[in-house]
Amino acid sequence: MVEISFLGTGNAFCPPDRLHSLVLIDGSILVDAPPTVVPQLRRVGGSPAQITDLLITHWHGDHTFGLPFLLLERKYISDREGGRDLTIHCHRGGEERLRHLCDLAYPGSLEDLEWLSFNEDEGRVGQWSFQRFEVCHDPATEPHGYRFVHDEGFVLVHCGDSGPCANIEALAGEADVMIIELGIPDHVDSPYHYTPSRVRELAESHPDTIFLATHHYADGAEGSGGFERPELPANVIQAEDGDRFVY
Repeated sequence: MVEISFLGTGNAFCPPDRLHSLVLIDGSILVDAPPTVVPQLRRVGGSPAQITDLLITHWHGDHTFGLPFLLLERKYISDREGGRDLTIHCHRGGEERLRHLCDLAYPGSLEDLEWLSFNEDEGRVGQWSFQRFEVCHDPATEPHGYRFVHDEGFVLVHCGDSGPCANIEALAGEADVMIIELGIPDHVDSPYHYTPSRVRELAESHPDTIFLATHHYADGAEGSGGFERPELPANVIQAEDGDRFVY
């Protein structure tokens, strides 16, 4: 069984009724750490102490600035005995960047964290093996996605933040589920994000793949005053905060 929970589905600006995009896999694997990661976990009855693996897609603040809070909450509140290990997975040079971020936010906050480790290679998380792949986003953020393969053969692709690119096109056909961002409406011109028309084209080219759209620019289900949700093919599910999918 594969469980994918959306603790947030908004882009960097958190449209009405959406928090920052945040995906939790199998209850213990987190992709990125937005500024509100701690309350996002608590909203679903979770805790930072349950996270065994954190995978970082790129360096933008809406994907990393919650890391110091995540670590400090574990240290002083939910896992004061240090009973569970946490591995942060990031590409080469990432450990230095993230340590600097934590030191800027709370100097000395990484001291005496024997349960914390970093992995800058490919590897395994839970019942998954994973590989990173480059995507099309601001190059300064070193953007990557993740291709996960479950021990039972299920293929999950998390595209991070990206506009259309060859790697996503190539992986869309083999993925059982592809988590894709929908960061801007069609009238905004940027190569770094998917728009509704671009998602529609990708989904129609791969009708057997389920696309879970997040990092959304439009209002959530109860929101008002922003952008309306676009109409997309049946194999595209526009995720809402709190949605949980089991495969």
